[in-house]
Amino acid sequence: MKNDIYSSGHKFLAQQLKKARESAGLDQKEVAKLLGRTQSYISKIEAGQRRIDVVQLQEFSKIYKKGINFFIEK
Repeated sequence: MKNDIYSSGHKFLAQQLKKARESAGLDQKEVAKLLGRTQSYISKIEAGQRRIDVVQLQEFSKIYKKGINFFIEK
């Protein structure tokens, strides 16, 4: 398995995170506040410049009211 941050799976995750945020009617600042992070942290994740782990994905999932499967490439 390639250790490429820009793999298709990673790009899909980043796109889905942005889509879910927009669908929830939230901006990056609001999400950052809910997570106790900065807006630039959220921006980097959505741009695919930063990886997240499963625990972080669960936090996003709760905020956006989406199941984990929504964020995983099929």
